[in-house]
Amino acid sequence: MLKLENLSVRFGGLTAVNAVSLSVRSDEVVGLVGPNGAGKTTLFNAISGLVRPSDGRILFDTRDIVRAPLHRRARMGIGRTFQIPQPMHELTVRENLIVAQRFGTGRVDPARLDEVLAFTGLGAKADHDAATGLALTELKALEVAKALATDPKLLMLDEVLAGLETAGKRRFMNMLKELHAKFSVGILIIEHDIETISNLCDRVAVLNFGELIADGTPDEVFSNPEVIKSYTGDGHA
Repeated sequence: MLKLENLSVRFGGLTAVNAVSLSVRSDEVVGLVGPNGAGKTTLFNAISGLVRPSDGRILFDTRDIVRAPLHRRARMGIGRTFQIPQPMHELTVRENLIVAQRFGTGRVDPARLDEVLAFTGLGAKADHDAATGLALTELKALEVAKALATDPKLLMLDEVLAGLETAGKRRFMNMLKELHAKFSVGILIIEHDIETISNLCDRVAVLNFGELIADGTPDEVFSNPEVIKSYTGDGHA
């Protein structure tokens, strides 16, 4: 479904992502981990269209989308969340989903919106102000709901569990497992919590200083000496 070939992103003299090759199938949940500043969110931004790669290719369903605008990528089936929830102010929860769905698909499907609201536990808050009427866990759920409303083939989650307490993380992780099965969507997730990644993901890819240093099962990756080294002093702080 998604295939990156020698993808690089440079900002002036800084190489944020360096010749990364990575794939995600529709039946997989793939974790993207690494020290702070390793290039994870920059890679997400390149895939979703927020930044233009300097080199390499991004193939989605075999089509090179490097030059495709952000809305085109959304309509091809790439949905994403952001680390900091970004509800649209002065709109209700449902209206947030309507805007996201219209952008991502070009239409509004009320039945799909009802399904997403129910699945993410936001049905009772559908008419609440999204910016002021939701707790943190609900704001995180809204990020996922907005992406799901676009009927994605690939769901990219940027630290969607950050800031949640342990019980909240477990509930959210279970929801993501159900989401993967129910909506038949591939998932690429950035997450720092190794326990979460190990329990949720089929594969884990590790970035350090913008380079892919490991790609394998959680057990393989988290026992890799180079990965351990990157987290214990030689990676970014």
